[in-house]
Amino acid sequence: MIDFTLSDRDQKILDRVREQALVVREYARYFDENEHEFPPDELAEAKDHPSVIGDLMQRGEGDSGIGTLGMLISMGETWGDYSVRIRRPVGAGLGNAAVSASGTPEQKKQWAGLTLAMAITEPGCGSDPSQVQTTAVLDEATNEWIINGEKIFVTAGCRADGVVLWATLDKSAGRAGIKSFVIEKDTPGFVVAHKEKKLGIRSDDTAALVFTDCRVPRSNLIGGKEEIPKAGSGGFKGAMKTFNMTRPGVAAFGLGMAEAALDFTRETLEEAGVELSYGAGAAAQAAVVEKFQRLEASFEATRLTILRAAWLSDQGQPNNMEASVCKAKGGSAVREITQGCIEILGPMGVSREHLLEKWFRDVRITDIYEGTGEIQRMIIARTLFDYTRADLS
Repeated sequence: MIDFTLSDRDQKILDRVREQALVVREYARYFDENEHEFPPDELAEAKDHPSVIGDLMQRGEGDSGIGTLGMLISMGETWGDYSVRIRRPVGAGLGNAAVSASGTPEQKKQWAGLTLAMAITEPGCGSDPSQVQTTAVLDEATNEWIINGEKIFVTAGCRADGVVLWATLDKSAGRAGIKSFVIEKDTPGFVVAHKEKKLGIRSDDTAALVFTDCRVPRSNLIGGKEEIPKAGSGGFKGAMKTFNMTRPGVAAFGLGMAEAALDFTRETLEEAGVELSYGAGAAAQAAVVEKFQRLEASFEATRLTILRAAWLSDQGQPNNMEASVCKAKGGSAVREITQGCIEILGPMGVSREHLLEKWFRDVRITDIYEGTGEIQRMIIARTLFDYTRADLS
């Protein structure tokens, strides 16, 4: 039976995350308006807030699974800010998830101390990663892969120590020919072309990368399997499984900011004397109360989809569809919630004196990266109705 009841240790960890999030909020506006600066790896106040890693390491049988608790921690962190952290953990990039999911034991050890971005999207290949055009050619004489291509919209592409790059070994093989490689910064032929200016998450850098005859060791192919499997199996399918936990994580990031918007709106309404009564039906409520409670319901429903996807992962069960469900639901819900809070509060909601308008801008990314909402709905349809790619094209 699924049970999301928190243990005392779980609650202690989440309470400490919230305390740290309140500190982080003090920096959120500054780094939003000064996006040319990277937030520090550790804030000055970090010394007064011990890391929760020790408590995580001591978790026992009665505590929540690490996947489930991880989603709640992610929500707690972005309740403070999306990009700023009281301390930035090493190895927390999207690329690290790929190495963790598909790397060999030797590779996991080799790159454990690096923060790795994920480089998938290309100028001519947006929401369909199977159309990757970046190439990887093996030079048998030097035992190196030669990488050529361009990548865009790479989250943390400037700040990260390296990237996990998707490239094709054989374009004629389609998805089956796509593999992933680790490429560290300062590798000859690897250039960070420019940093994007964005609507939201401004202090979380997004970069365009160029690879020109970029040579990496043969052993940098994640998983070490160079053969091209039959279509529908192997490298591409294995790489896509990385998203089964990162997609719920993205939804959790957005939901943390949406919860911050709800909390701010609730406090403002209560200070104005609006009574948020939960006993009467919707028809008996004031319009503003009824609207706010609908936003709260959307939040709770989304939260449950995220926790279910994480719980399945904790149990070692497949969660491909559930990961897409919570990502699709989260992407639309967080926009609805933050926009609804702005509509309720009016001019206060768009004032830069408060963080609500920032949360509204920041949550927009939730529906875009790690696969757009439209892509998630296609995955759900294929799973439920056994559709093929051709049926949905």
